[in-house]
Amino acid sequence: MTDRYTAAHWGAYRVTGAEDDLRLEPLADDPAPSRIGRGWLSAARDTRARIHRPAVRRGWLAGDGGAGRNDDSYVELPWDEALDMAAEELRRVRRDHGNGAIYGGSYGWSSAGRFHHAQSQLRRFLNLIGGYVAARDTYSHAAGEVLLPHITGLSNKDIEEGLTSWPLIAQNCTLFLAFGGVSGRTAQIAAGGTSSHEVDGWMERAAAAGMQTICVSPLRSDLADLPNARWLPVRAGSDVALMLALLHELVSNGRHDQAFLDRYTSGWPQFRDYVMGVSDGQAKSAEWAAPLCDLTAGDIRDLAEELSRNRVMVSVNWGLQRADHGEQTVWAGLALAAVLGQIGQPGTGFGFGYGSTTPPGRAKRFISWPSVPQGRNGVNDFIPVARISDMLLNPGQAYRYNGETRSYPDIRLVYWAGGNPFHHHQDLLRLERAWQRPETVIVHEHSWTATARRADIVLPTTMALEREDIMVNRRDPSLIYMTQVLAPMGEARNDHDILADLARRFGVEAEFTEGRNTQDWLRWIWAGCQGVAQSEGFALPDFDSFRDMGRFEIPEADQTRILFSRFIEDPVAHALPTESGRLTLFNDRIAAMQLCDCPGHPCWMPPAEWTHEAPPTHLHLLSQQPATRLHSQLDNGSEAAASKLQGREVARMHPRTAAALNLREGEVVHLHNARGGCLAGLRLDANMRHDCVVLPTGAWADLQDSPQGRICVHGNPNMLTIDKGASELSQGNISHTTLVQVSPWPGELPRVRALDAPRFVTRAECEREV
Repeated sequence: MTDRYTAAHWGAYRVTGAEDDLRLEPLADDPAPSRIGRGWLSAARDTRARIHRPAVRRGWLAGDGGAGRNDDSYVELPWDEALDMAAEELRRVRRDHGNGAIYGGSYGWSSAGRFHHAQSQLRRFLNLIGGYVAARDTYSHAAGEVLLPHITGLSNKDIEEGLTSWPLIAQNCTLFLAFGGVSGRTAQIAAGGTSSHEVDGWMERAAAAGMQTICVSPLRSDLADLPNARWLPVRAGSDVALMLALLHELVSNGRHDQAFLDRYTSGWPQFRDYVMGVSDGQAKSAEWAAPLCDLTAGDIRDLAEELSRNRVMVSVNWGLQRADHGEQTVWAGLALAAVLGQIGQPGTGFGFGYGSTTPPGRAKRFISWPSVPQGRNGVNDFIPVARISDMLLNPGQAYRYNGETRSYPDIRLVYWAGGNPFHHHQDLLRLERAWQRPETVIVHEHSWTATARRADIVLPTTMALEREDIMVNRRDPSLIYMTQVLAPMGEARNDHDILADLARRFGVEAEFTEGRNTQDWLRWIWAGCQGVAQSEGFALPDFDSFRDMGRFEIPEADQTRILFSRFIEDPVAHALPTESGRLTLFNDRIAAMQLCDCPGHPCWMPPAEWTHEAPPTHLHLLSQQPATRLHSQLDNGSEAAASKLQGREVARMHPRTAAALNLREGEVVHLHNARGGCLAGLRLDANMRHDCVVLPTGAWADLQDSPQGRICVHGNPNMLTIDKGASELSQGNISHTTLVQVSPWPGELPRVRALDAPRFVTRAECEREV
């Protein structure tokens, strides 16, 4: 009997039953299946939130120029008519303004399947018709992505895949210093899919072997309840100050590894002068850092002494660099590891991203599987990924990025497939204003998210459960045939089929499809996988056998790595591709950029907002990744719904803080600042700092007018976050640099409409208005 499987970014599943008895069972060998998957089927079957037919915004048909894009009704149309409109808009913009006026804004995470990757499909189509303005870097770790090549010579992907493996940490590390923690909650997911969740298991094995773990975070929950673990509740935004103070203590007491610094780093004398206060008159001592971090100087000195007598892994979570001056946490963390002199050794050194997703530290061989080619983009222009509102609001304005002075393009058409910027972008009211600027917005989406509800042409797509695909992830040992288990909702179509129809309207259908349908493409991908496997020393079954098997395990998949090991073995023969060939603690290239917000060495700069300089009623907002969904995916599913309070996302606060603000557990509260506000249900949590409030990301934005201004009544924290670059080096987002106030909601609670379809009118009604 054929086994049926499917996969998502949060796990792989065995499919059993059918119709009302259909079940998705986590793989039996997955040690810690994600809870996210519990809401997958219900979200896919949600007829209320799913998009059933192509739809066009009424105001756009009437020629409103985008003015009504934030709250409008829709007209459902046949596919051919909707695609004709989309094609005509693309032609018009290309003719009148050129392809440089098209923003191909697709962001990842839409599907774990290799073929039905919306971003790849959209880019392939847009490239065939002349290209588009692209986005560079990621919301996840843009500050690190831009910085790391300068200071290590390696890309973030190289760092992530080269991280020292968990088994070596478990065997050799005696102290794991976790800035931002190591959380199984964030490690639920993996780009491209995952068959196993092992991060918490490795931390438990390491703890059982005697490893101490120190969680440096405002939240105790950023680390599992492990033996030999303790919590250092530092003030949010002060991690760099703590790192510099630890460096100062190590150097002052002669506990630094001078031989390592001389042989493997450059710029140490300049950076040392900054740490010791020679260059600026301020020694970065424990006494200096203590009030910034809200720790005692004794705590800092004791930690430095511990570091000096242990085998240490200095771990920096991705979330820490999603902050003002976020580059500095990565750079200072690397500097701390370098001063300890344990980089390149088994189980110790430096890590960026442990626990941020599943793969970092995974002890498996990495294999580069084939994918659908995207072609060549005929437009060279791009923007840093988190600068969407800046681009739309300020065409032609100059900005700095990674040593260049660039200018924002004049975008007339936004084409989005596979993402939800009204979830992941900062300052949603600003984005809402910016989103009115383009002449046309085209969106592929399976559900009525806030982004779909702000599109002019909405093209309904299938979800992963409604199509066939293959999960082949270079960082996972399982290859999964993703069986279609549900019929498409309404008239939903695959992204590839939608774009093939559009390509036909431009005379490039043959080039787009290469004469293949979905099954043909899956066979083409699998044939490529067979060739790769043969070069790796093993054989894959034929396509039909693989489809029947449903799952193939790569033989002898275990493989460990040590970050920078070859460089440490021979820094001359294996010099790093940096300006000096070594790890740079002072970087001449960055210094030459003369950036006021990113100097040539790790540096303490107070963030734009933080509690050290704020009234006690202002709390630091921690907008962490949710436990019940991936970003905003499956927010309409049963698992996310069950976690909400009065239908809204839950905010957590220390009981002492709630008492001081006259707030009660279970009530709906108003989080607000000068940028906006949102409502959330309140839960109390003693395992967190008293000056913070936690509100996970991903509630579908539901923006409504109220006596308190325009707010999100559903609980999206990006109503409150700052839309500003981390620095002029990276322009990464700073979602974790945000202060808010929290008050009781004074009036009647607005109804949550985010999970409902928008209003519809008939074509006749719309034509009468026009």
